[in-house]
Amino acid sequence: MKINPNRNRKNLKFLVILLLFLSVFYSCSSEQKKRHAKLDSEQTASRIDYDLKDIVDSGVLRVITTYSPTGYFLYKGKIMGFEYEIFKRLADHLKVNLEIVLAKNVDSVIPMLNRGEGDIIALGYTITSERKEDVSFTDPYMITHQSLIQKKPDNWRKMTVDDIKNSLATDIIDLIHDTVSVRQNSSYYLRLKELSNELGDTIYIDILPGELSDEQIIKMVSEGEIKYSIIDNHKASIHKSYFPNIDADTPVSLSQRLAWAVRKNSPELLNIINQGLKAIKGKPDYNLIYEKYFENKRQFHKRLDSEYYTGTTGKFSKYDEIVKKYSHDLGWDWILVKSLIYQESMFNSNNESWAGASGLMQLMPSTAKEMGVSNISDPEENIRAGSEYLKRMYSYWEEVPDSIQRIKFAMASYNCGYSHVKDAQKLAAKYGKDSLSWDDGVDYYVLNLSKPKFYNDPVVQFGYARGYEPYEYVKDIFERYKNYKTFAAQ
Repeated sequence: MKINPNRNRKNLKFLVILLLFLSVFYSCSSEQKKRHAKLDSEQTASRIDYDLKDIVDSGVLRVITTYSPTGYFLYKGKIMGFEYEIFKRLADHLKVNLEIVLAKNVDSVIPMLNRGEGDIIALGYTITSERKEDVSFTDPYMITHQSLIQKKPDNWRKMTVDDIKNSLATDIIDLIHDTVSVRQNSSYYLRLKELSNELGDTIYIDILPGELSDEQIIKMVSEGEIKYSIIDNHKASIHKSYFPNIDADTPVSLSQRLAWAVRKNSPELLNIINQGLKAIKGKPDYNLIYEKYFENKRQFHKRLDSEYYTGTTGKFSKYDEIVKKYSHDLGWDWILVKSLIYQESMFNSNNESWAGASGLMQLMPSTAKEMGVSNISDPEENIRAGSEYLKRMYSYWEEVPDSIQRIKFAMASYNCGYSHVKDAQKLAAKYGKDSLSWDDGVDYYVLNLSKPKFYNDPVVQFGYARGYEPYEYVKDIFERYKNYKTFAAQ
């Protein structure tokens, strides 16, 4: 039997190539495994043990979200948004404060959750197998699908519907060898990878920074900065009212489920959210909230065009400069004073209460006269007098060492009168509470001044008070202040 040396050389050459290929393949595979292991480690290694009981004990429910014109935003001083309204109801049900934790980068929300920076991710997350490895999803609250976002021709208003359609990508096949721009840690990126595989060809992916919001990405398409992107259809539909040159009629996915997410070791929190979601979806409230943010196109357009859409303009109201001026004299953060003014009048200078208080800071006629106000409806006069009166209330609590606690005493005094707060302080001292702290001290006794046991106590001089009003007043102002500070930092 003859041995063909040329054939042997060919076999040896093939074997070397095969070994090289396998070496590269397993090296790449190993690197991918290392990368996934590193990502898994980053997502889960620092997951804290913190569930519903801890949240209730702390008195704060922290919700991770991003600034958006549908989920969480500030408009004319009012905190609004679909996710905000849903979780405000949950926080109220749990009798805890709601704290919004703003994520600057959507790619960072899962690590933020697992580190304990927040308790819930409320972004309208698409449920995916990859994400389920790192978080537990709530029951779905919405079904949607992904839509291709593209710009209509510049002269689209003069074109027929058929001509416009013929100029656009109307089938996913049209995306082959073209580029679509999306954030990497998004369900849109995963869908594009799947589409390339399904089509057996290449769709190029342009990676966008995680800091970009859906609204900003849609604007980039509208202005021609990028050619294509992908957004969930319910968001794309409402944005079309503000960006009319955008087309979002080409679906790129089947129906997908949207949900919120909690840590995998927070089963009690997950259960209470699911219970709450089931309860609210059985009421008209849920549909009303949904329609407000995703179907009322006129109001959506109005908000985005407003000078007082704070996330874009930085303005809270037309009185900002006046508030800054008199807050400086008062020595308080002007944003805190803005929160108080919103609590009093919602920035309506013509507002008048059932008790006869008027103007932006709801001055009683006797107080206005005492403070030298000639026109109680004049914004500057009202803010000047209200700020001076707050300063007077602040001066009455010199013995309170902590400045924040002292401000809370002053606010409560502004709301219900110094004498009632002084009575509550006496009760706190009598019953062994910290009489120099509003929180977990005097606030409890102010709240209970509507109960005979307390307003009939011998140390109480000024009797009954609707204590829940100053109690909620201070709490609401400071909770709103935290949100205002978030928007001011945009």
